[in-house]
Amino acid sequence: MVTTTIALCCPGKPLLRERADAVLDLAAREFPQVELHFHEQCFAEHGHFAGDDATRLAALLEVANDPAVDAVWFAMGGYGSNRIVGEAIAGMGPAARDKTFLGYSDCGTLLGAFFRHGIGRPVHGPLAGDIRREGGEDAVRRVLGYLTGDPSGLEPGLDERPAVAFNLMTLAMLAGTELMPDLTGHVVLVEEVAEHLYAVDRLFFHVTQHLRTVAGIRLGRISEVPENDRPFGYSDEEIARYWCAKSGISYLGRADIGHDAANRIVPFGLAR
Repeated sequence: MVTTTIALCCPGKPLLRERADAVLDLAAREFPQVELHFHEQCFAEHGHFAGDDATRLAALLEVANDPAVDAVWFAMGGYGSNRIVGEAIAGMGPAARDKTFLGYSDCGTLLGAFFRHGIGRPVHGPLAGDIRREGGEDAVRRVLGYLTGDPSGLEPGLDERPAVAFNLMTLAMLAGTELMPDLTGHVVLVEEVAEHLYAVDRLFFHVTQHLRTVAGIRLGRISEVPENDRPFGYSDEEIARYWCAKSGISYLGRADIGHDAANRIVPFGLAR
């Protein structure tokens, strides 16, 4: 039996140890061909972060540059990836360029930068910490299945065109920076959580200015929208359609991604 070795680290906020234990238990029961290794850095705490910048960077480089590791799975999201991404790119060795990096949310900063620099195979997909969401065990199964060769967890709308997937805020922060990949000809899937609809509108205003050469935009779930003091007056899909039309970008419909356990897998580039 071929063993797949997966290392986990936290570029942003820390992981609760009981969530790691739950993932390890599920993997031991259902994926005997997988070896999971949670870096101790996952459980460090430094204010908001899973250790200070130097600690998080060192853990990421350690697992990325380990030739015995087949994939790096980000255990949690949460703000912080942008604080270490430049040094991470500079420190990636040959072994890092031959492995999968998987996560979403703020980890999209790393995925986007790696995609720009040709480092490994960036993949949007659930975090290990999602196991405690409703339906979280299925999210973990989706990732472990994908990393061991099962494509059933892929986002069902992927086709022959290259694609990427991002949290909308994360993509907006990348756009216009030296980390932003060239997405010409790509289908861009976006999702968001816990933002007012006027903020979603503002984010679309910004990102569409930087996406005029893409093949189109697909809209994932915009969830946990806070109530404003007055209704915004446009739905999430109306916002996406408006800014796509204004920018000359094709709106390609909905996507099955979001800040939830139903979040599907989107490899950067071609899925197959």
